[in-house]
Amino acid sequence: MDMVIRRALQSDAAAIAELIGQLNGRQPTVRDVELRLDFIEMSPIEELFVCEKAQKPEIREAESSGTGDNTDTPDDTKGPLLLGCMGFRLRENIEDLTRYGEVSMLVTNQAYRRQGVGRKLMEFAERMAEERGCIGTWLVSGTSREEAHRFYREMGYEITGYRFVKRGTAK
Repeated sequence: MDMVIRRALQSDAAAIAELIGQLNGRQPTVRDVELRLDFIEMSPIEELFVCEKAQKPEIREAESSGTGDNTDTPDDTKGPLLLGCMGFRLRENIEDLTRYGEVSMLVTNQAYRRQGVGRKLMEFAERMAEERGCIGTWLVSGTSREEAHRFYREMGYEITGYRFVKRGTAK
């Protein structure tokens, strides 16, 4: 399957909310995602990318002319069909003066898992990290996500530490 990765747009908010719900079972509101996209747009280090099917030139032509019955493109009222999305940020390490690329979120649409979407997004993140002078790429994954852990190991990632969290009172 041919795929395209691009920066997330406000028009992607509903599809991104659905993907996040698939990731953790708690789907944010579309408005919450729109606000997060506003924040990302203002941030010098935060980015959000989406992966979608590459459209055939004749499909784009039919869309722009308003002709043709195209069942391969999403309904504009629902927004685009996203295959996956990935958050990326730069992480500066003060203690050893290095920089890493961090994959802050990775989710593949459940209907497209095991079709290369996650791999394509991870390879994209790794290229971005390299282009920006990072010494590597890292991510955090929930302890119960064993299938994801296998995927990351297959991608060449290794477990190097623990994350400790103390929950605060803010909601």
